[in-house]
Amino acid sequence: MSPLPAATDPEQRWLRAVALGGQGFYSGARAELARLQREVTEGSLASLAASTEASLLRQLGWHRRAAAHDGRAFALARAAPSRSPEEGARLVEAQCDALTGLAADALGCGRLGLARRLLARCADRLPDAGPDDAAFRRQRIRLHWVTAETALASGDFAAAKVHAAQASMHAERGPSVRHRVKSDLLRAASATGDDDLGTARALAVDVDRRCAEHGLVPLRWAAAMLADGIGAGTGADRVRDECAEIVIERGGRFATIRN
Repeated sequence: MSPLPAATDPEQRWLRAVALGGQGFYSGARAELARLQREVTEGSLASLAASTEASLLRQLGWHRRAAAHDGRAFALARAAPSRSPEEGARLVEAQCDALTGLAADALGCGRLGLARRLLARCADRLPDAGPDDAAFRRQRIRLHWVTAETALASGDFAAAKVHAAQASMHAERGPSVRHRVKSDLLRAASATGDDDLGTARALAVDVDRRCAEHGLVPLRWAAAMLADGIGAGTGADRVRDECAEIVIERGGRFATIRN
């Protein structure tokens, strides 16, 4: 895991916050977002910052609190004027991030119907962004992630497999290691509906290895919980607990009560 470069402008500050959050450095990510939100108070970047703040909360189980930030993110993206084609596209990205975030928040609160409606709204926005799936790859990946998670929550393993595979396909075309690893984690979860858990176990073990290699502590914590539940090797409970301790040391606080 290489040290992250210092941010020199608001855009880099957002990218740095995203990367820090993916590695579980919650205090550092929140500090970058706080500075960014003092510098930028409107437009697509302000919306993306609010969505990222929501994501940090949601990773730790604070879905209701995250929804407030995702709602603010959507409002910021809807209110901002589109002064150029580039900014118009960026606003679509921000709206989609907010909508998938709100869907994940709803899912975490057990509101599957609301999650599906929000995902449908996000899917309706993507054609406005144009056919360039490279430019909107992150939004398509996140849409498939949350759709797969919603299918899993309703027991529809077949639909979950389809969307996890779609997320993986888009992720393989992009540069993000985290996108590829999380997509494979969802593939593992989707395979737990099979009579033979061999595929799910093999994927869970591989995801754990890659999380360890790239320092993706929050994802490794989630992968360890899955691995422990399906008997994927030994020591998954130890890895789960070690990752939880690292998260807490880095400024994360897990939701332990109804949020």
